[in-house]
Amino acid sequence: QVQLVESGGGLVQAGGSLRLSCAASRSIFSINAMGWYRQAPGKQRELVAAMTSGGSNNYSDSVKGRFTISRDNAKNTVYLQMNSLKPEDTAVYYCNAKAYSDYRLVDYWGKGTLVNVSS
Repeated sequence: QVQLVESGGGLVQAGGSLRLSCAASRSIFSINAMGWYRQAPGKQRELVAAMTSGGSNNYSDSVKGRFTISRDNAKNTVYLQMNSLKPEDTAVYYCNAKAYSDYRLVDYWGKGTLVNVSS
């Protein structure tokens, strides 16, 4: 089992920055991959950024060059630094972890944190 707790969302003007945090309940070394997804009103949840335990990262085209995913192993925390925010980045952002449980790869989710970008 992995519990995930997000923080750092809020209201920001377009062009501003926010940093989201996701604290995991166990060592992130034991987690295969962690990432951030978002869901805007009326839209499907989409991948924003992800990183594997080996350190490779990938980003959606819409956030490349503006968002950066990183981690602090000692704090079991993954971050999403969001710069040059746009109104279309407004969404609930969810932390995701993929970890094995009983030999099956399972998705774990946080409860989400709201990011609201005003124009």
